[in-house]
Amino acid sequence: MGFDGVWEALQEEKTVNREDILNEIEQFKKEGRKFLSEPISGKFLASYGIPIPPACIAKNVEKAVKYAQELGFPVVLKVISAQIIHKSDAGGVITNIDKKEKVREAFYRIVENARKYNPKAKVEGIYVQKMVPPGREVIIGVVKDKQFGPVVMFGLGGILVEVFKDVVFRVAPIDREEAREMIDEIKGLAILQGVRGEKPVDFNSLSEAIANTSRLAIDFPQIEQLDINPVCLYPEKIYALDTRIILE
Repeated sequence: MGFDGVWEALQEEKTVNREDILNEIEQFKKEGRKFLSEPISGKFLASYGIPIPPACIAKNVEKAVKYAQELGFPVVLKVISAQIIHKSDAGGVITNIDKKEKVREAFYRIVENARKYNPKAKVEGIYVQKMVPPGREVIIGVVKDKQFGPVVMFGLGGILVEVFKDVVFRVAPIDREEAREMIDEIKGLAILQGVRGEKPVDFNSLSEAIANTSRLAIDFPQIEQLDINPVCLYPEKIYALDTRIILE
């Protein structure tokens, strides 16, 4: 499953092809898989106007080197495997790769780590993604509540979500205005507004991303849980860096 090659065009794709997404979901369910792969999850986000860094899937080391050079260094490599959900725990993520020799090393190391972590794991490919500069990190999520249906969550992201648990919730669907209200309610708002001379983050794009995540969850009730963590924020843009989608 999946596709081979660079797909920067998805960054500009704003129209949602519901049938294509349903087909992807049904294929995963037929295979008995509850977790969508990161490339497919990223494809979903891009179709809802949520930006992700340019990326590609490499089936072999030569393709990985080729795509890394096309994307431009530095890049990050991530394992793609239905049997490995927590990629970092498996040694399946290597960041800050800045030359082609390191791409080769990282490719083989990730495959070896995956096999050690789970000897039964099938490595479907290696996800090669453009590294983005450090930014302020938030989390956008959705969880399906038995009583209320999809509930949207927003808060400080990265490791901060575990430390401060600074998150707020709304029952989906929500629009951009409600999304902005969620942003304004977190205790760490000042971090996003900018401290010590920092510029504020792109609140318009962030509000749109929260609202669009809400719409995605409403459009596809097959989704049990969705986590985008982190979403990296800049003064003029945002990027969703890591996404997990769990099916019912």
